[in-house]
Amino acid sequence: MGLVAMLQVILILTKLYDFNLGAVTESSLWRSVNYGSTYTKMNDKIRSRTVLSYLYVCPTNKRKIMLLSDPEMESAVLISSDEGASFEKHPINFYIQSLLFHPAQENWILAFSHDSKLYSSMDFGRKWLLVHDNVMPGRFYWAAVGLDKDQDVVHIETRIAKSPQYVRCRAQRCTEANRQYLFPGYVDTNSLVVQDEYVFTQVCGEMLLYYKLYTAAAPSEHSDMHIISTDEKQVFAAVQEWNQNHTYSLYISDSPGVYFTLSLENLRTSRGPAGNLLVDFYKVEGIHGMYLTNKLIDNRVKTFITYDKGQTWALLPAPTTDVLGNNLHCVLPFCSLHLHLEMSENPYTSGRISSKDSVPGIVIATGNIGTELSSTNLGMFITSDAANTWRQIFEEEHSVWFLDNGGALLAVLHSNTPLRHLWISLDEGKKWTRHSFSLAPLYVDGVMMEPEAENHIITFFGHFSHRSEWQLIKIDYKGIFSRRCMDGDYQTWHLHNKAEPCVMGEKQVYMKRRPGNRCMLTQDYSRIYSSEPCPCRSYDFECDYGFDRQSDGKCSPAFWFNPNTTTKSCSTSQSFLNSTGYRKVLSNNCKEGGRSVFSPRRQACQPSPPRGLRLSTSQGELAAPAGTNVTFLVRLDQLHFGDGIKITYSNLSRTSDGIKHVYSATGIYRVTALAENSQGSDSSTLFLHITSPVERVHLSAPMVVSRQREVNLTAVVWPSHSRTLTFFWWFDNSSEPRITLEGTVSHTFQSEGTSKVTVQLSSGGVVIQDSKRITVKELFKSLLLSFSPALDDHNPDIGEWRADVGRVVRRALAQASGFPADRLLVSLYPGLPTVGELFILPDTHTQSEHKKSTQEALERVSDTFINVLNQGLIQFELKPEVRIIVYMTQQTLAPHVDPGSIHSGPALLMLLSVVSVGLAAFFIYKFKRSQRVPLPEGPPGERTGDKEQR
Repeated sequence: MGLVAMLQVILILTKLYDFNLGAVTESSLWRSVNYGSTYTKMNDKIRSRTVLSYLYVCPTNKRKIMLLSDPEMESAVLISSDEGASFEKHPINFYIQSLLFHPAQENWILAFSHDSKLYSSMDFGRKWLLVHDNVMPGRFYWAAVGLDKDQDVVHIETRIAKSPQYVRCRAQRCTEANRQYLFPGYVDTNSLVVQDEYVFTQVCGEMLLYYKLYTAAAPSEHSDMHIISTDEKQVFAAVQEWNQNHTYSLYISDSPGVYFTLSLENLRTSRGPAGNLLVDFYKVEGIHGMYLTNKLIDNRVKTFITYDKGQTWALLPAPTTDVLGNNLHCVLPFCSLHLHLEMSENPYTSGRISSKDSVPGIVIATGNIGTELSSTNLGMFITSDAANTWRQIFEEEHSVWFLDNGGALLAVLHSNTPLRHLWISLDEGKKWTRHSFSLAPLYVDGVMMEPEAENHIITFFGHFSHRSEWQLIKIDYKGIFSRRCMDGDYQTWHLHNKAEPCVMGEKQVYMKRRPGNRCMLTQDYSRIYSSEPCPCRSYDFECDYGFDRQSDGKCSPAFWFNPNTTTKSCSTSQSFLNSTGYRKVLSNNCKEGGRSVFSPRRQACQPSPPRGLRLSTSQGELAAPAGTNVTFLVRLDQLHFGDGIKITYSNLSRTSDGIKHVYSATGIYRVTALAENSQGSDSSTLFLHITSPVERVHLSAPMVVSRQREVNLTAVVWPSHSRTLTFFWWFDNSSEPRITLEGTVSHTFQSEGTSKVTVQLSSGGVVIQDSKRITVKELFKSLLLSFSPALDDHNPDIGEWRADVGRVVRRALAQASGFPADRLLVSLYPGLPTVGELFILPDTHTQSEHKKSTQEALERVSDTFINVLNQGLIQFELKPEVRIIVYMTQQTLAPHVDPGSIHSGPALLMLLSVVSVGLAAFFIYKFKRSQRVPLPEGPPGERTGDKEQR
């Protein structure tokens, strides 16, 4: 059920789930205009017979409503601009999985589809435009307020070639030409976060911060980092360091969010239903600098509190008595109060801890008393003085809500059984009165209220039984108050920390209603009565980056940090502010005396040579296609492109958009950036691989080779390349490849059998391959085959077709001769005219023992095939009325050919006239084979099975 309240209007979307079908089969939209007193069914008015799946309300204009239909039945959005009184339907061509409304523009929406595409609408869903595809779920954001100049900017984490990248563009103009890649290369998966004025992403464990383009100086050896809060222009981050498994450390940044310092180690964490990280860390509303967290100490989880934004942490004092008034003997530090800090993501249920801006100092939480946090023996606890003292209010866990701007409390028991009663307190939980809200017991599923509304209405919803319909119970609690509060109904309350009156550098006095007064709070009454700054002390300052807090409270340089080598900016003046090891806690209002010992001190700039020069391409790639623009990101004075062109810059700001250069030829280029001044210079270099697209590779290799004879293997590449390719040659089950920069390799097969050869071609970011199975024999015979010209008319010149024809010819030869088919191999070669080769293999059982008889047997079989082929007896039907005759063209260089004989090169040249690149490579190979010279082992590529001359 979806439920939304807007002033006097309430909209409820209910769905009927059929357990037999395992699906939602019916939905209903209900509308109330009197805040839940009566409801009208809207199905007929929305004119939609389909099932509705989700209900959205525009956060900046609650009169605007959007309904999504069930995409299994229909993909459409239904839009209302009058609080749901009427709807207009707009079909869409994608399935919406989630929506993100713009924080300021009421008509701007981002929609994430089921196929990971992001769409934008600037007219509240009437028209949609594709922004980007392959977007990571939940990793898309509207413009960062105060950071992005244009409100329609979108920040996206997208997956490109299976690796995520951070992209920034305009919602309606996100073409490739208009996209910005602010950080080079790929980012860590699910690391993009946009919060307040910050944009965070992480690269190989290094947190990058897009706030004036900074790289955050967080711990270098950490495995994970999550942003907890960015309140008051300061970043709280949970960092899992190398020695932590299930805990994280809390780090706090300076104002720009660049430099982080450690606040507390070993915070407890857990995982949410979607696998998201949940850190036990809670900000107390209404009081600056007050936080609660759960920390693991000696395998025990304990709750700690800070009043100064993490400078000091302390255990919580336990109540002195229990809910019945019995004394509790719980003494710090051996015993303390521990709280569960989980907050609810469901707006209709309360979390296990609550606080509110309008009632500073009041915190209500579920917890236990003892040596550690427990999940049993839980009770409810409350503090009215900012956690200095606590009281137990219930022995069992309850859900608690603030009513009347925080002036009253509502509590409902956590129970698996139906309920009839609720509890209300008007005196900060000291006294509770029970009220019945239902005549019959109700399973409570949630409570709806408008916290800041003046109508004092709450709505319970649930069901009487697990199979009953939804029940809504409206309660107007205005009757528990007698009047509105006047000046005499308030009292002052002094914020303190264990009798220390100065908290966050000032003495603060708050106004609060006198407990027990039955008057209604006004929304505009002032909570802070007065504030007075205190003199600054060391704990009003946190240790600056590179400094650690010592036992005496002073900040000293860490062992790894040298403050004299800190990089300072002297670009606009001749002096800078140098840290004393302290930086004032943000929002701390202490007042320093005449001689400051903590604030930074102005120091004259010292000339120094440039350093830390970094050079990269805009997308982090070290390869690019020839003829395209390559954008270099660099801070430099001079750049040498490596191909004879040099560019010099005198003003570094001109390079902020990158430097573009086009390479016309393929190759590997050394790119160098140089920065220099009167004190020295610095340089940065990268090697850029310029490539052309590779379409395919073909491994040219004989089907049969001789054992222990060297043979040439050739990789033919389309289109042809020069000096930019890397070849990886894999033989059988070898664990390591042979790597060459040329497409030819020689190899000797040592044993008989079948060997698999694979060549992998690497060009830029592309790897393609081709494989062949080669038969290795001590002895064999081969005959060159040709075919009827009609075969050329149907030759598509693809490997699959050549293999099919080879199998047909092999079967025909075996049938005509009676020779075993498993001892025949037929190979057709690429190109035209169509040429093949027949290989005759010996009987493996007799070869090694009767070598001479095997040779003679091969000769007899060869003569038989020559006779059969010359008579035109080998034929096959290619298609109806197209018969192909196979001929023997010329005996090839098989085992029993005289190594000293020289065959006719011109005759072979005429026979193998070619028209394709692939066949040209084959022709050269065959021609080299035929021009033999008497060498002891035979030249590379020779297909001979024996050294005996005939």
